[in-house]
Amino acid sequence: MWRFLCTVLLSLSLVPSVQAERLKDLASIQGVRSNQLIGYGLVVGLNGTGDQTTQTPFTLQTFNNMLAQFGIKVPTGGNAQLKNVAAVSIHAELPAFAKPGQTIDVTISSIGNAKSLRGGSLLMTPLKGIDGNVYAIAQGNLVVGGFDASGADGSRITANIPSAGRIPAGATVERAVPSPFAQGDSLTLNLNRADFTTAKRIVDRINELLGPGVAQALDATSIRVSAPRDPGQRVDYLSILENLEVEPGQAMAKVIINSRTGTIVIGQNVRVSPAAVTHGSLTVTITEDPLVSQPDALSGGQTAVVPRSRVGVDEEAKPMFKFGPGTTLDEIVRAVNLVGAAPSDLMAILEALKQAGALQADLIVI
Repeated sequence: MWRFLCTVLLSLSLVPSVQAERLKDLASIQGVRSNQLIGYGLVVGLNGTGDQTTQTPFTLQTFNNMLAQFGIKVPTGGNAQLKNVAAVSIHAELPAFAKPGQTIDVTISSIGNAKSLRGGSLLMTPLKGIDGNVYAIAQGNLVVGGFDASGADGSRITANIPSAGRIPAGATVERAVPSPFAQGDSLTLNLNRADFTTAKRIVDRINELLGPGVAQALDATSIRVSAPRDPGQRVDYLSILENLEVEPGQAMAKVIINSRTGTIVIGQNVRVSPAAVTHGSLTVTITEDPLVSQPDALSGGQTAVVPRSRVGVDEEAKPMFKFGPGTTLDEIVRAVNLVGAAPSDLMAILEALKQAGALQADLIVI
């Protein structure tokens, strides 16, 4: 019966929908998540581009502690110069369901004054989670995309970032993170974007296939779905659910303005109430053109400089354009392009429309 149900559901889920998206692209499973790891270690084998230990004493302290673990004692008061060693921080992301023995990528960043990590090797470093437990061990040769070169006369050239690098598959997982995936009689789906319409459509789509009451919307983000207890059946069950196609609800009308880069993004649902807009710039130019007054011969007068100013006014002749009721995004763009408005001009127009109550959208400035 279970195999028959899976076959029926899979065949129904493969029926294409108009402007629909897969459930796996709209939502994630509560509790199935990645975890961040962090560590501190040493990179060795650098070509004289490591930390200057006089300015970063923690590098020398870490190096001495490492030698002590191998039974090597550094003389007290020694002034070692470790030009080929750099103290670094290591961070990685532990995927959901990662098991001991699997490998993950790690990123290494210098925390001292090392000039470059190119050619270095990371020594064995434990990576810990927020709970303080060690979940992975990192070690390996760095891949650095940037480089740094300098000459004896002080000239220097730097490309990209030489003080950071990565080690593909550079950490081995040592501990698995407990997951609530196989616990309980239900699973909770969390939408990537909270939307009541999308949540209702997902519930209707699941209940249409599995029967009423299988899925229940808790709010605009969460949907509880009944699921089998057996782990194998639960995997098959979710494989079917995540491939269901649902038409998501349309997003809220928004206009995003990045004042630093001049980027403006207008959503498809933005509307403008009836309004008339004119936008132009007034340029006032003042130039000084002094005259020299020269008296006639034998007149007894004195040569004098007479100031003379010229004032010019130049106003751009930009036509007024009118927005009718329910103006769409295409009409807004067409009207703005007609008057040749620059991004800064468009920002001013949109802000003025919002203040006038004619822009039916949220205006977000980032």
